[in-house]
Amino acid sequence: MKISVKVKTNSKTARVQEKEGVLHVWLDVPPVEGRANKRLIELLSEHYGRPRSLIYIKSGLKSRNKIVVIEGV
Repeated sequence: MKISVKVKTNSKTARVQEKEGVLHVWLDVPPVEGRANKRLIELLSEHYGRPRSLIYIKSGLKSRNKIVVIEGV
C-alpha cells in the first residue's frame, strides 16, 4: 500500500491524523541525521500494526511530503 504523508517536525507530541486522503504526521524529533524519518517509520508501524521492516520511504527522504510504502497491507 502506498500512502502520501505530510510531516511536521519538532512538535510537542507525536501523532498521526488523516485529512483529505493525506496522512498528516507530527513528529517529536528534529529533522537531523535521519531521526525524523526513523521516527516516522516507528509511528506508522504502531499506527498500522505492522513491523518496521515492512515500512519504507519510497520518495521524499529530505522533504516534508513523502510517499511511504507499507508491504503486506
